[in-house]
Amino acid sequence: MNDRQYFEGVRARPGLYGFNGSYKSAVMFLVGFDEGRSGGLLRGFTEWLVVRKGECSGFGWQALVLDEALPGVDSWGWNKLDGSTSEQEREAVDLLLSFLLEFLAVRDDVPALARMYAQYHALHAGAGGSGQE
Repeated sequence: MNDRQYFEGVRARPGLYGFNGSYKSAVMFLVGFDEGRSGGLLRGFTEWLVVRKGECSGFGWQALVLDEALPGVDSWGWNKLDGSTSEQEREAVDLLLSFLLEFLAVRDDVPALARMYAQYHALHAGAGGSGQE
């Protein structure tokens, strides 16, 4: 079973994997899984989200997903969860897993991954960055 197949199962039956609907618990699950893979699962996920959005950001993937999941909440990072409903958190978890599956398709396709990193570099170079990040 590859990563995509595994996380398709997680997305289809999150309760089976210990997800209680909380975004923080889903993030901790992914961080733990990533650590177990020596950082190989999520390497490039933040960059992919930045390219997907089309604008530079200094936030990590956790905050970037929340920004898209809760666009009407006027706050940043974990603070976006303050006052959120359990339904909003479940939607954020679902979006996180959807994005992860999209990313894994790119991560596992070497030419697509190279294009993504080139786009990421171009975004940062165009934003006045040195391009050496």
